[in-house]
Amino acid sequence: MRTTRQREAILRTLTDAGRPLSAVEILHLARSIVPGLGLATVYRTVDALARSGQATSVEIPGKPPRYEVAGKGHHHHFLCTRCHRAFEVEGCPGHLEAHVPRGFVLEGHEITLFGRCAGCAALPGEIGDAAKGGVRGTRSAKVGLAPPKRRASRSANRRRRS
Repeated sequence: MRTTRQREAILRTLTDAGRPLSAVEILHLARSIVPGLGLATVYRTVDALARSGQATSVEIPGKPPRYEVAGKGHHHHFLCTRCHRAFEVEGCPGHLEAHVPRGFVLEGHEITLFGRCAGCAALPGEIGDAAKGGVRGTRSAKVGLAPPKRRASRSANRRRRS
């Protein structure tokens, strides 16, 4: 695998973050190092880094994959339900064999905790307040972009032309 500025920037971004990042988060953070970086390059690079064993994909149910540097050892993840960032959780509850049905053999596990991160927990209001304000779940809230402009409906356009 050849070393490029883009690959170095993405690997440095993953290393410095200390938590799993989405491709869009990687893009925004790595652009401070390589301003012209594109999303397709991020996807190709994290795929190449995963194939080479330098990065790993973190699967969170119902969410796009996150990526982190490989070799961290066994750990779990926490997903903030307000800002949608993923964090690492050290430790493991262990002794999960007691929960496996009789006759089954446990070969591994993934645990994802859900709640609000320290930053979001310190904000006033309930978890649902962000959804009521139109922030939670929007592309702009997840990646820090301005909200998309709304198109006028066809009937509004007809009224303007009249």
